[in-house]
Amino acid sequence: MTAPVVVTGIGVTAPNGLGTGPYWEATRIGRSGIGRISRFDPSPYPSRLAGEVPGFHAEEHLPNRLLPQTDRMTRLALVAADWALADAGIKPAELPEFDMGVVTASASGGFEFGQNELRALWSKGGQYVSAYQSFAWFYAVNSGQISIRNGMKGPSGVLVSDQAGGLDAIAQARRQIRRGTRLIVSGGVDASICSWGWVAQLTSERISTGEDPDRAYLPFDREARGHVPGEGGALHILEDGESARERGARIYGEIAGYGSTFDPGPGSGRPPGLRRAIQLALDDAGMAPDEVDVVFADAAAVPELDRIEAQAVSGVFGRRGVPVTAPKTMTGRLYSGGAPLDLAAALLAIRDGLIPPTPNVTPDPAYQIDLVTRARPASVRAALVVARGHGGFNSALIVRAPQAGGV
Repeated sequence: MTAPVVVTGIGVTAPNGLGTGPYWEATRIGRSGIGRISRFDPSPYPSRLAGEVPGFHAEEHLPNRLLPQTDRMTRLALVAADWALADAGIKPAELPEFDMGVVTASASGGFEFGQNELRALWSKGGQYVSAYQSFAWFYAVNSGQISIRNGMKGPSGVLVSDQAGGLDAIAQARRQIRRGTRLIVSGGVDASICSWGWVAQLTSERISTGEDPDRAYLPFDREARGHVPGEGGALHILEDGESARERGARIYGEIAGYGSTFDPGPGSGRPPGLRRAIQLALDDAGMAPDEVDVVFADAAAVPELDRIEAQAVSGVFGRRGVPVTAPKTMTGRLYSGGAPLDLAAALLAIRDGLIPPTPNVTPDPAYQIDLVTRARPASVRAALVVARGHGGFNSALIVRAPQAGGV
């Protein structure tokens, strides 16, 4: 039997809560973090709403020497990693440095840092561009900065597959632990709520132009008009289950199964790959569909994409065969941070026996899914998290409750 890989620590930076506790408290009661953009003037743009992480002042959490060399994305990630390690009861200095690694996902890199340095280049000249621009914008910078800060020299990397990337990173972390690494910090944090990043996001033509924060992001609703972007995400501490049990760690759950596919090209006549990804995750976990208690949906809020997801879920679990929720309607889509944040919600749902809601949505009966619009008490032993990235990426991950004895 393959040794289990478990989650022992969670660190969250989300638009509706800075820290795991505040995030979960807000999510349980359906409190949103979506509002009008404050980080720049959105007036000239067709879309003006986003999920921004509130009350985050990097200087309160990080040493001053890190601030000139980091983008907001990386600052959020460093703090989330610190909180996840503390939550797991891990002091990196006490562990062998080659037994610890970092695998994260990124969809955009340090967009705001790059924007500021390009502005300096255009307005002042090359001598005013920071040397840190050479890496602060890069997709792998979160993995690099977390590993440096914590002295982690084991297997590390970055996955770039948009919203699906967060699950792909968790799966890669699980592979590395199964190969012998003791501990991996994994997940994703993105933050590109800046004018340059905003223009890039608008090119997808999937961003909602709604002005009402409660009505702008409505997946599986007849009024769906695209998603609201957000910033933040979650990082998790993954460990070998036996090692975690031996040190007496509190275990949130086991990473039980994973599957990924890529959609065929337009006009191919072949079906989308999402249902296959879900089935692969079930097969990897050795589970039947009726053993999954809740699905955390990708929730694109684009009618055609919602239809594809609803058909994939009902095709595997039956029509209205499993509760489906999308708490990201309270945060916006966080790109590589979105699925790790859903994973955090899934683990907390297992812990507390509560399926979080999908606020403000009136489910369209045509989708034939059991969408949870109010928090629902339930025995949650296993949860499926689904994520899709722009361009055809599909990923699915199953987490289940720890077994008696801790693993």
